[in-house]
Amino acid sequence: QVQLVESGGGLVQPGGSLRLSCAASGIIFSANDMGWYRQAPGKQRELVAGISTGGSTNYAESVKGRFTISRDNVKNTVYLQMNSLKPEDTAVYYCNAKFFSISEYWGQGTQVTVSS
Repeated sequence: QVQLVESGGGLVQPGGSLRLSCAASGIIFSANDMGWYRQAPGKQRELVAGISTGGSTNYAESVKGRFTISRDNVKNTVYLQMNSLKPEDTAVYYCNAKFFSISEYWGQGTQVTVSS
């Protein structure tokens, strides 16, 4: 059974930081490209950051320079370090695992709210 379990969300003031974690089980973690997506109310889900099996990263323009994605293939965990948070970063953040076009899995999501 595949599980992607996110944690680390919460309420933070503008300018603050959070670190999201996504612990994976039931997949060969090192063989999966991993990503963080987010969905704000009334908006489509969008890619925030991705990291390939080889460690290459890509980011949405809106988060470049503020967010950092990383992975630990021993702990089967992907992280999203979020700094200089803005109210527009408020959303439910989802972890994603992809194995080529063969399989794709999603976590249940974790709420991030940036507000004073």
